[in-house]
Amino acid sequence: MMGRDDIPVGVGGDGGISDSGDIHPNVGGYLPLIDQGMSTAGGCRYRQAIPAGRGGGRLDIDTNSGLRKGFLPQGSRGYRPLRQPTAQRVMEDTLTAGPTTVLLLGAHTNLALLLMSRPHLRRHVERVYISGGAVRVPGNLFTASDANPIAEFNFFGDPFAAYTVLHSGVPVTMVPLDATNTIPVTEEFYVEFQRRQSTYEAQYCFLSLDEGYYMWDSFAAGVAISSMRRGETGGDNEFAELEYMNITVVTSNRPYGVGAHDGSNPFFDGRATPKFGLKEGGVHSGHVQTGIRDAFCLVPGSNRGRCEDGYTKLASGPEAVRVYVATSAKPNTDKSSSLDREFFKSFLEVLNLPENTKPNFRNVSRGKPVIFDMDMSPGDFISLIYLLKVPRQEIDLKAVLVSGNGWANIASIDIVYDVLHMMGRDDIPVGLGDTTALGNPTLGCKNSYAIPYGSGGFVDSDTLYGWARSLPRSPRRYMSENLDHPERRQPHPYDVWQSVRKQLRPGEKITVLTSGPLTNLANISLSDMDASSAIERVYVVGGNIRDRGNEKGNVFTVPSNRYAELNMFLDPLAAKKVLESSLNITLIPLTVQRKVASFEGVLAALEQPTQHTPESRFVHGLISQLQELQRKQKEYHHMDIFLGEVLGAVYMVQGSDLEPSVKVKPVSIVANNTESTDGQILVRRKSANLLKILYNLNDGVYYNHLTNALANSKQSAIVGSFDEQKAIWSRPQKQFMAT
Repeated sequence: MMGRDDIPVGVGGDGGISDSGDIHPNVGGYLPLIDQGMSTAGGCRYRQAIPAGRGGGRLDIDTNSGLRKGFLPQGSRGYRPLRQPTAQRVMEDTLTAGPTTVLLLGAHTNLALLLMSRPHLRRHVERVYISGGAVRVPGNLFTASDANPIAEFNFFGDPFAAYTVLHSGVPVTMVPLDATNTIPVTEEFYVEFQRRQSTYEAQYCFLSLDEGYYMWDSFAAGVAISSMRRGETGGDNEFAELEYMNITVVTSNRPYGVGAHDGSNPFFDGRATPKFGLKEGGVHSGHVQTGIRDAFCLVPGSNRGRCEDGYTKLASGPEAVRVYVATSAKPNTDKSSSLDREFFKSFLEVLNLPENTKPNFRNVSRGKPVIFDMDMSPGDFISLIYLLKVPRQEIDLKAVLVSGNGWANIASIDIVYDVLHMMGRDDIPVGLGDTTALGNPTLGCKNSYAIPYGSGGFVDSDTLYGWARSLPRSPRRYMSENLDHPERRQPHPYDVWQSVRKQLRPGEKITVLTSGPLTNLANISLSDMDASSAIERVYVVGGNIRDRGNEKGNVFTVPSNRYAELNMFLDPLAAKKVLESSLNITLIPLTVQRKVASFEGVLAALEQPTQHTPESRFVHGLISQLQELQRKQKEYHHMDIFLGEVLGAVYMVQGSDLEPSVKVKPVSIVANNTESTDGQILVRRKSANLLKILYNLNDGVYYNHLTNALANSKQSAIVGSFDEQKAIWSRPQKQFMAT
């Protein structure tokens, strides 16, 4: 939008840090340094302080409350697996080219990794400007103040990385809460901003703003620009008062030394030699906060905890680092202005410079009603496209439910809307589920830590491995909670369930297909005690049956759990609630999924038809890419697990045509909060629930049916791609209306 496609963008990476402390190339920065191993999978020690869902959490941030997709144009560049420049590569290339100023607006992990692994590049860092910290004011961990009342989010995100940056010897200017607390979004600024929106970037920034917001990162950027323009620390900063302070970052809590044996501090715990050569009994050797409800940090009878992880503390002696610190925002020199801060005046002037533009940017009998509950893995999107291809006389897809604790971050719901739009089904409602497993607090990542953040995990699922950008853009998208227009808010699964129930004809029941954690269905059952009376059958894609031999599961990031399947592992309690209920359930477990998880088999079938549809080409391209990634890179070794997920949709539609072998077994589900056994399904001879289990089928018939459905020109895409959509947008209005 801003005409700067020349600026490189780095994200992630799949490198790791060995147990001995060797930093491999291209560590992704997904995890704090204290928890970074050789994988991108891991827990959320600090990250759990940030809510994952609605109400200002990661969902609203990842979508900018729906504005990102609704407003911004789609550029020519996009994420592509293995082709995306990593954060470390972009930073190294930039610093190698010459002296560089660094602006940090989040956790310090990426820069700390670069300074630790490429210490010779420190001399090329002219200065680091940091948004974050809290020196003489309370912290802002509003979700975790009971445990840690003095840390600020950016420093709390990786305290050891922040310590590493501040103690690296590079010059640092810090814009902490001390300063940003003095520049809230006032009513006067909001009204003036509303009046002054002569550019698209001004409009976008205004729509992104809320009253009651503080100008954290934008103010830090302004302070940095003013300092660079006026000679770093030599000149008077236009926007902030600054002074030198001696500061350090707290990385562990007293008494020092306890981290070696209390299980909280991987730098020391169980090690003969501390990691990274840290000093025994030193400032890093104490208890490290393990989460927002860490018992060590909580003070009985008080709402003010005792942990200080991430605290930017005034210090003296060898731990003190001289830092240039912003203490307050300067008042507006124009006393007649309604804007009370000098930065506000400059902010609105710059945003409204007229230098950039934004490009200009439609009755049959019904089959059995179906609700598809998905977690947005690649296989789930193929299943969704397949279900939209099945004649509506056979399958009437009434709704899609999206799991918030599965393979993708919930902001990826926008891809679901785009697929529905491509297929001309903007009438299908989409319900957005919880971000955590049943019975777990909203802050945390219990069980979902098993999904990698990097390659083959969230970074790929959230972009559908780069293919999401090729889809046409739906007029629908995630919308944040809107008190003025509640009808526009994103519906919950229970809202959608109730809506579908009301549409049922007398005697009609719903068929449910689940292909992810069973959280949504469990929550619906708990909220609607009569839900089972409206459900005809449930097809569950997932689970691994241990009744003969030792068929391994697929929770590949949790080696201690050899026999669970990921959908069950991600929410064992929900799995137990659903699978041990009175519902009529057919299970499509790993054993049979693996029979149709052949890249060669499905691609050969997809290449047979002489004619193709936009959706069959899309599926072929996506599957081909998954195969290529699996062949090229070890981080993508698990790509074939997504192929087996499609079986659930095809079996639900075709049934006996696939020549299935189904057996009834008494099973029970393990949900005991034990990592090594959670989510496992055991065959019990007594006191267990009976499930229908699909054991075998004719894979050739399956491949042919899937291919024929996707290649059928009936019920094909209304708008085949984003490129086709752009062509439609560019037609003269009369021609468009004529078509």
